[in-house]
Amino acid sequence: MKFQITILGSSAAYPANGLLTTSQVLNINEKYYLIDCGEGTQAQLRKYRVKASKINHIFISHIHGDHILGLPGLIGSFGLLGRVAPLHIHCPEGVKEFVEAFLKYTKVRKLIYPLHFHVHQSTEPTLLLDNEDLTVTTIPMKHDAPTTGFLFQEKERPRNMRKEAIEKYDIPYQQMTAIKNGADFRTATGKVIPNKELTKAGKPSRSFAFCSDTAYTETILPQIKNVDLLYHEATFGDEKLKDLQERNIHSTARQAGQIACQANAKRLIIGHFSPRYKDLEVLLTQAREAFENTDLAIDGRVFNVK
Repeated sequence: MKFQITILGSSAAYPANGLLTTSQVLNINEKYYLIDCGEGTQAQLRKYRVKASKINHIFISHIHGDHILGLPGLIGSFGLLGRVAPLHIHCPEGVKEFVEAFLKYTKVRKLIYPLHFHVHQSTEPTLLLDNEDLTVTTIPMKHDAPTTGFLFQEKERPRNMRKEAIEKYDIPYQQMTAIKNGADFRTATGKVIPNKELTKAGKPSRSFAFCSDTAYTETILPQIKNVDLLYHEATFGDEKLKDLQERNIHSTARQAGQIACQANAKRLIIGHFSPRYKDLEVLLTQAREAFENTDLAIDGRVFNVK
């Protein structure tokens, strides 16, 4: 069962050095969730062969251009391609008005699919989505515009039946779903067999935290503790630390590593690279000095959570 992140864009501010601006797509069991939609996102979806028609939810972290400029075009293209499935946009204030202005003034033909905007605030963790596969919750960020990250948590999987228990107690298959979900079993003689004797733990659920543009902040640690895969912005290197402390808007690669270490994350990927860095190894090295299991979240890379 897939739990896979594809990086579509990883440059900060504007496309540079062969990288487009922020966008990622999460594939959970062939259901796709788009996270941010920087300039050129729909071209990247085609380039990396992502099934865009299966995207039903888009999560926008904040209203800065390098995170939303690809959104109106993608929405318009869905209309041209005959989409009929509803599309849900989870976003801060202003995004709805931005998209509607584009549709109005560029005279995009009337969309034949339902377009729903779900506006959220950025001060407290908020549950955005709860379906059969996962929950999605906002992570308040510390930026110069209302900004959230997103925590994607796979639902706990059912327990597995013990084959020897099925044979020993002659358990009918009609009752196995309930037992996998925690029910005990009553035999024909009325004896109750506890669930722990009938089942064993299923595969552990998986998690991904997307920490968008933010100054260094430890307030996010309780939410991302023990996360399987953490994306954290790493716009600059150590030489910009003093400026960042004064301006309070972005993080360094080393700070991203420090957050991953304190959160006990299993793996860190860093992105949102300032165009000044033509060689990203300096950022990777600094992040790894704080958290060894770090990789660059550059365009086209795919990360699987096992």
